[in-house]
Amino acid sequence: MTPSARDTFATNPTVADRYRKLAEMVSDCVCTYVWVDGSGENLRCKQRTMSKKPKSVEELPVWNFDGSSTGQASGVTNSDVLLKPVAMYPDPFRLGNCLLVLCETLTSEGLPHPTNHRHKCAEVMRCVQAEKPWFGMEQEYTMLDADGQIFGWPKHGFPGPQGPYYCGVGPQKVFARDVVEAHYSACLYAGIQISGTNAETMPGQWEYQVGPCLGISMADQLWMSRFILYRVAEDFGISVTLDPKPIAGDWNGAGCHTNFSTEAMRNDGGFEVIEAAIQRLAENHRAHIAYYDPKEGRDNERRLTGKHETASIDKFNYGVASRAVSVRIPAQTHIDQKGYFEDRRPSSNCDPYAVTGAIVRTCLLRERRLSLCYGVEEMTEEMRNSCSSSSS
Repeated sequence: MTPSARDTFATNPTVADRYRKLAEMVSDCVCTYVWVDGSGENLRCKQRTMSKKPKSVEELPVWNFDGSSTGQASGVTNSDVLLKPVAMYPDPFRLGNCLLVLCETLTSEGLPHPTNHRHKCAEVMRCVQAEKPWFGMEQEYTMLDADGQIFGWPKHGFPGPQGPYYCGVGPQKVFARDVVEAHYSACLYAGIQISGTNAETMPGQWEYQVGPCLGISMADQLWMSRFILYRVAEDFGISVTLDPKPIAGDWNGAGCHTNFSTEAMRNDGGFEVIEAAIQRLAENHRAHIAYYDPKEGRDNERRLTGKHETASIDKFNYGVASRAVSVRIPAQTHIDQKGYFEDRRPSSNCDPYAVTGAIVRTCLLRERRLSLCYGVEEMTEEMRNSCSSSSS
């Protein structure tokens, strides 16, 4: 049997354990700076040593990196991109005093980089902080083996049809639960508000939930939880993909369902507030589709087909307890006449800054037009006019 590329070049992670333990015995703080690269999907990181552990994110220095190697600078003559720390978390890999540091990207002049979607999102969240917006995001993902095939699938075939895998138990129903449990524990150690996990409908696919989180912390924590997931997968010698439709055919895709509420929605009489917000989303459907995946809707075209627990990308609908809709009102919310709603449209590889920012702009700031719009080149003149934007 021919060994896989990963087996050929594999290292022994147990050897590194003896060195990792050394970090717990020193007072120095290794800070791993983490940021979103020019793809809008992938994360990068680099590390630096500080003589003592910072007490707050404000004590962390601004750093820089070569943007020409991350899709964030066009050439080498002005390729410095600055890293501004915005959130820090205990490092579940190095332990001790070490930290994971989430960063915004800035140009060499100190302005928000064009790929920095956090800056705009933070501004939006500050405008509505009195309404106490809560988010909970359900991150679905798919595991791949060393050959790029879905983990646990037969090498020259397919597993049995979907049905027994969702929330399944047993070796023929779920795969790589040890990776899932390791990620769960690492997130808890890091202070991520991870609230649950479960096996998904397609074998080899899992989901974890983060939240409820207030305002900008939702997207911050989801990005860092993704970084932790990738790092855990490294240790296990597998890959993780957030592709919203990792395999064609009669298999579920992967989303990042986004639950949303405000204090008014959670209080008595909140159901009317929820319905009003959903109506605003309906009126801005095509714009939101453009914000819900990094390719402005093109990734979600493969997923939002009206099949496999999705609504069609071309039509907005909502309903109580239904998973064949754009927006689901949970049954308990309908019973209580208050609570939250779930936007089921965001893709698994979405930028949570773009998603949460768009929801707040439409539902709370009541912006009728957003700057992006899905499928503009295919729209009629009337549709283009209704979707055009004068805001950024």
